[in-house]
Amino acid sequence: MITEINTLTTTKYGLALHTTTPELGLAMSNFAGETRSQVWDLGRELSSLIHQYLIEFIEPQTWTDLSFLAVAKGPGGFTGTRIGVVLARTLGQQLDIPVFAISTLAAIAFSEISKNQSTKAIAVEMLAQRGQVFGAIYQGHPDSSRLTALLPDTVFTPEAWQKVLVNYDSYRLVKATSGLAATVTSILELAYLEWQQGKRPDWVEALPYYGQHPVEN
Repeated sequence: MITEINTLTTTKYGLALHTTTPELGLAMSNFAGETRSQVWDLGRELSSLIHQYLIEFIEPQTWTDLSFLAVAKGPGGFTGTRIGVVLARTLGQQLDIPVFAISTLAAIAFSEISKNQSTKAIAVEMLAQRGQVFGAIYQGHPDSSRLTALLPDTVFTPEAWQKVLVNYDSYRLVKATSGLAATVTSILELAYLEWQQGKRPDWVEALPYYGQHPVEN
């Protein structure tokens, strides 16, 4: 069976948003040599400034140059995650283009795998509310053509997470603590891998992953 690989034309772009922390991360690419990304620490002004920064960032391209959107769906801060996903869904609906909701933890794992060109499993750990942790384990591939979730994003007690890790013989643990918005480029790349596979998720399918009952932070 031959799998058809879909690519963008050089005049069409993918756009990614990362807002699960107080930082705003944006990335845009035509996947043919033109890629740009930027991160801003907006803190509590994220909700009021995101539209302004987004409009300025996409120039000189316009909204009609976009073929798909990608957004970090969480886990992360409740308010920031909600802002990003709602904005991506709204743009996807208005522009009538696919919206890929990508795991924050998957983006971290993919970033680590890409930097180290390693096929070793990556266990990603992130602090959650009420003394719990988010945990996931992802397996990379030599050509960075895909990312496999050996253990999807899950909320654990610290003790339960340690028991999970004991069952894996070979992995590298990455603790997600800061600078997460910089992985917006991985959000975009993971979405493009799905695009190449022919996936075209409707904006209504883009849902946030909170993992816990929402608590403002």
